[in-house]
Amino acid sequence: MAALLLALTTTISAQQPKREFRGAWIQCVNGQFQGLSTQTMQQTLAFQLDELQKDGVNAIIFQVRPECDALYASTLEPWSRFLTGQQGKAPQPYWDPLQWMVDQCHARGMELHAWINPYRAKTKGTTSLSVNHVVVKHPERCFEYDGLQILNPGIPENRDYICQVARDIVSRYDIDGIHMDDYFYPYPVAGLSIPDDAQYQQYPNGIQDRGDWRRHNVNLFIKQFYETVHQTKPWVKVGISPFGIYRNKRSSEIGSQTNGLQNYDDLYADVLLWVNNGWLDYCVPQIYWEIGNKAADYDTLIRWWAQYASARPLYIGEDIERTVKNADPANPAIHQQRAKHQLHQQLPAVKGTVLWYAKAAVDNTGNYGTMLRQNYWSLPALQPKMPFLDKKDPKKPRSLKAMWMPDGYVLFWTAPKAKNWDDVATKYLVYRFAKGEKQDLEDMSHVVAITTQTFYKLPYVNGRSEYTYLVTALDKLQNESSPSKKKVKL
Repeated sequence: MAALLLALTTTISAQQPKREFRGAWIQCVNGQFQGLSTQTMQQTLAFQLDELQKDGVNAIIFQVRPECDALYASTLEPWSRFLTGQQGKAPQPYWDPLQWMVDQCHARGMELHAWINPYRAKTKGTTSLSVNHVVVKHPERCFEYDGLQILNPGIPENRDYICQVARDIVSRYDIDGIHMDDYFYPYPVAGLSIPDDAQYQQYPNGIQDRGDWRRHNVNLFIKQFYETVHQTKPWVKVGISPFGIYRNKRSSEIGSQTNGLQNYDDLYADVLLWVNNGWLDYCVPQIYWEIGNKAADYDTLIRWWAQYASARPLYIGEDIERTVKNADPANPAIHQQRAKHQLHQQLPAVKGTVLWYAKAAVDNTGNYGTMLRQNYWSLPALQPKMPFLDKKDPKKPRSLKAMWMPDGYVLFWTAPKAKNWDDVATKYLVYRFAKGEKQDLEDMSHVVAITTQTFYKLPYVNGRSEYTYLVTALDKLQNESSPSKKKVKL
């Protein structure tokens, strides 16, 4: 039995990459927080974060701007009704959910990415707007479509406005990323046309095709948004989560063998252009279908995105509920979590996963969360490298030494020297190897701590067993230094 457990642990360790984005979306538009007191919402979120941490999640994507409103303190936009039940009404007792989530996630070793919906200004269920809402202040910059209000992408002032909101969030909060989902131009409804004739006449930009013109508007925005964020804080990652189909084969030679809504043709979102031009730092296509879906096969789509969208880190948006309600075609007795995970492993371009949605993992739907924490994400993982933002490793920790303190035997070190933001050590990895063990820093099973502290309490027993501890430094983008080493007897 012991040999079997050792073999299983070795296999899991070998299968788990050292670097992997393991994200989860926490949304507010489903109303899960409406009507909750400050204390109850904080308790709910804290419980979700604790469970997700056990599942191995290392990044939370938290919805903070669903309809030109705010789940954070803003002078630009009103408090969200999805927080307090009434747009413009501050939470009582007062708190700032975004700041609270930044603090809570960082305390658990997770990144926090602030999720905004750029153009959507009013959802169908919103019946009243605050006096300082953009639709009330500037109705001429919006249009109505199927019960929604949309900031018109054809108006330059709207690009500036959304970028102003992003700059405000990035400058005031210690977030690790800012994230947009798939709502650009509205999802098409049969018989409804987008009312943008006036803007097309006013700002044609020499473009004769209306579809090309709309894509150009969104392209201008994405580029400006990306530059705005990195001018404000160069280390904050820009992520975009597009609909799962770029184009169907019948529309383009490079399209996928699918038959569904298309980013390029229907939402006017040229995602491949953004990826290949470097106007985002990671891409998370929402491949929410099952393996074997007739219109949009998961297997087909994950391979397509891996082939065409690997110029920036590629993470896959996974729908937990659809994954567990569909049988594995190769083994009908089980659901598709294992088969999808194997596809991830087979495709080197795939650098991570984002779970739709967090609560489904927390509720352990279909035993999904248990499989993560016991198998697929049982070991810690660093974030994927982003050399286009920072390719320089920090210097290694200094003055590594073990000392007896009143509360035990403690390993101490000193932070490396740093001149710029990309040199500063923000965390440390502590590895432990027994005497004679191969010191393989790619094997995360040897990591005993990922810490912001410059010390680690050693598990002293009787002083008869020799171990080597290696400590490395991580910078803001989790580039890793060479190790400092210390042999100790425990």
